[in-house]
Amino acid sequence: MDQSIWEWLVQATLWCLFGFSVVVFAVAMERVVVLWRFTDRARKLSDTVNRCLMRGARGEGRSACERSRSPLADVFLVGYERFGRSKPENVDSAVHRERARVMVSLKNRLWIPGTIGATAPFVGLFGTVVGIMEAFRDLERAEGSGQEAGIGVVSGHISEALIATAVGIFVAVIAVIVFNLFNQRIGRIGMEAKMLTDEFLEHLHESTTDDHGGAPTSGDDKDKDKGKGGTSAKEEDADGARKAA
Repeated sequence: MDQSIWEWLVQATLWCLFGFSVVVFAVAMERVVVLWRFTDRARKLSDTVNRCLMRGARGEGRSACERSRSPLADVFLVGYERFGRSKPENVDSAVHRERARVMVSLKNRLWIPGTIGATAPFVGLFGTVVGIMEAFRDLERAEGSGQEAGIGVVSGHISEALIATAVGIFVAVIAVIVFNLFNQRIGRIGMEAKMLTDEFLEHLHESTTDDHGGAPTSGDDKDKDKGKGGTSAKEEDADGARKAA
C-alpha cells in the first residue's frame, strides 16, 4: 500500500507539471491574439481619428471611436468627452490616466506564467524527493528479506525521480521565457500607445470646428465679435451726432 502511494505521488507530480505546461501554452496563445489585435486596431483607429481632426470633423472621429473595438478607443473617447469642458492640461491628464489603465489590462493573466516559472522547479524537486524516498524503501525491504541490495534495486526509482526534476526545470524555463517576452512586448506597445495618444491630443487641441454643429473655437468667432463691436461703435457715433444737433 505504501509503495503504491509513493508511486502515485511521483506520477501526480509529473501530471501536475504537464498541466502547468498546458496552461502556459494557453496563456501565451491568448496574449498573442490580444496584443496583435491591440496593435493593429490601435494604428487603424489612430489614423482614422487624426484624419478627422485634421479636417475639423471631431464628431466624425468620435463616432469612429464609438464603433471601434480597439481598447485605445476608450482613451480617445475620454479626450472627446473632456475637450471643451476642462483645461487642456486636465484633458491631457485624463487621457493619459485612461491609457495607463488600458496598458495595465494588457498584463492580465501574465502572473500565471510568472508564478509557474517560479514554482515548477520546486514541484519537480518534490517528485524527486518522493522518488528517492521510495528507492530507499525498496533498498530497506530488499535487505530485510535477505536479498542482495545492489544498485539495481534503487536505480529505477532514482531515474524516475530525476525525470521529475528535469521536467520541472524545463517547464519553468518555458514559463519564464513567455513571461519575459510578453512583458517586453507590452512595454513596446506601451511606448507606441503613448505616441499615438500624444498625436491624438495634439490634433485634438489644434482642431477648430465640429461637423456636428459644434461652435467654432477660433477665426470665425473673432471675426463675428469684431463685426459686432464695429456696429456698436457706429451706432454710438450716430446717437452722439443726433444729440449734438
